[in-house]
Amino acid sequence: MSLYAAKKTVVNMIPGRLVRVFAAPYVAGDSLEKALAVADRLYEEKGVETTLDVLGEAEKTEAKVRGAVDAYLRALEAVKTRPYCTISIKPGHWGYYVSPELARRNIEEMAAACQAAGRGLTVDMEDTDVTEWTINLYRDLKPKYPILGTVLQSRLYRTEKDLDAFDGLKANIRMVIGIYNVPAPAAMTKKRDMKEALLKESLILLNRGHYVCFATHDIEYVRRAWKTFQDKKIPKDRYEFQMLLGVPRDHIIKELRDGGAKVRLYVPFASDWDDAIAYLRRRMLESPSMAGLVVKNLFWRHH
Repeated sequence: MSLYAAKKTVVNMIPGRLVRVFAAPYVAGDSLEKALAVADRLYEEKGVETTLDVLGEAEKTEAKVRGAVDAYLRALEAVKTRPYCTISIKPGHWGYYVSPELARRNIEEMAAACQAAGRGLTVDMEDTDVTEWTINLYRDLKPKYPILGTVLQSRLYRTEKDLDAFDGLKANIRMVIGIYNVPAPAAMTKKRDMKEALLKESLILLNRGHYVCFATHDIEYVRRAWKTFQDKKIPKDRYEFQMLLGVPRDHIIKELRDGGAKVRLYVPFASDWDDAIAYLRRRMLESPSMAGLVVKNLFWRHH
């Protein structure tokens, strides 16, 4: 059994009720109203912006896909009066596994609605079977919908070459390491290499005139990126730093905000707690530190 398979077995053995209770800080709640309350508080108290995500797995029926689309349209209606909120979506949740054509229609519907509302929309990057499709979709839709952003994963060897696909678009790119398990030779296997690529590729995008969302919880790399962007005199309106709700990074967030940098938290919420539990298991599998935080929460609840 591979190390990854062993980790997956351990994570899946944690009862869902414990995942829900003790990893709850990473999910804004089980309703749009709760997510909005979190977004409002973050902005009012810390000046931190947000991107809202309705949690859901790869849907296999048109009815469930339509339910996801409608939930997002309700979220968009709510954030029309909240300029500090954007929205993030996943192709699998929006119908890719029913048919790619359905997903494209749905995403374009949402992009048009977000463009009309003046709110940003990010098409998240999922596993490697959707990478090429997502990049091509973005290339097609970005000229029509300037508010549109997407995501690249630095762990993939293909990503540096994929940067060329955005030439001339003035793209909005969230640069992440990526949480999907991709074996060699398609992906790097050492986290340090992934983080170095994250910084390198972010700088390439900035030098080509794109907007970069630098997304990591590694404080060393956040500080390195922040210093490098300043040293190169890149305007602060050309980039932002992104992190996940619930990961304890208050100190570095304050440091960034005090220095005038924009910070945005990814705020997922669930209409069904099964979707939230699946999301949290993926995060725990990718991040041993998150699993440790869950264990700490469990310990302190019982002592």
